[in-house]
Amino acid sequence: MIIESHFKPAWWLTNRHMQTIWQKIERRKLPCPTVLKRLELPDGDFLDLHWTQLPNKDDTRNIVLVLHGLEGSIKSTYARGMLNAIRAKGDIGVLLHFRSCGGLANRLARAYHSGETSDLAFVANWLKTHFPQSSLFAVGFSLGGNVLCKYAGEQLNNNPFKASVAICPPLNLSASCQYIMKGTSKIYQKYLLDMMMDNIARKMQRVDLSKYLKIDAHSYRKIKTLWQFDDLITAPLHGFKNAEDYYQQSAGMQFLKQVERPLLVLQAKDDPFLSEKCIPTTNDLSHKVTVEVSRKGGHVGYVSGTKLFKGDYWMEKRTLQFIHNHA
Repeated sequence: MIIESHFKPAWWLTNRHMQTIWQKIERRKLPCPTVLKRLELPDGDFLDLHWTQLPNKDDTRNIVLVLHGLEGSIKSTYARGMLNAIRAKGDIGVLLHFRSCGGLANRLARAYHSGETSDLAFVANWLKTHFPQSSLFAVGFSLGGNVLCKYAGEQLNNNPFKASVAICPPLNLSASCQYIMKGTSKIYQKYLLDMMMDNIARKMQRVDLSKYLKIDAHSYRKIKTLWQFDDLITAPLHGFKNAEDYYQQSAGMQFLKQVERPLLVLQAKDDPFLSEKCIPTTNDLSHKVTVEVSRKGGHVGYVSGTKLFKGDYWMEKRTLQFIHNHA
């Protein structure tokens, strides 16, 4: 089902770029106290979870798992805002740091990417096992939203999340990578690429990547686009032939028809990160998927409100409304 969103941007915030960056301005000092718990993985690596509160095994409150976007972390304002909203609703929120995110390189050569669902599967099963009385839900932003859509399609009826929300997922990775390389969207490419380059630099200090990559620590600094990064680093580190092979195998769009648990996908037509090819058609969807499309909203923005310079974060309210409708 594809529906028109009720989201209305703040009257002073109709520009797509301002929608995208506003919360980074307004919420740059947003407090969000969390408790860190590290999970050791069977392959010798680790994952960090940031909890709004650590539940006990008999806790019956909803647990909402939050998946951040590309190079995101507990420092991301959208993640902190969502965790605070989950806490205020009386639920327990937990943010999963994908491998190598949060400023600390992971131990192995592999890291995370748009189609990497094995770590999400591990965490979901861990939550289900350790907190059997709680209902599980999930929300993913951007890259994390694509991961969540792919996971939901892979799991079919075995999905432990009663309902999920994907916010601005790049469901067509190839088209979105080409889109962000053009026009004013290039400013976001540079922003993301700089963080990715810093991340791989930390990784190279900890792990010898020479047997996986065809470029050395000096040459990789010549990378100028996300496509080049994925072609030369992401793809070979994770077993793909090249960037296009990675994009085709990892794009969440092809998994939506297999989803068997309620899934809400929020997309904005003016998203400066994503091609409109990321907006599914009815033929792409199972009967469990709702795609809600707005004219405005930017990328992970959705800032409404009537008071000048005071944002009302609609995507948090919509996410929790959907989750509690299925609780």
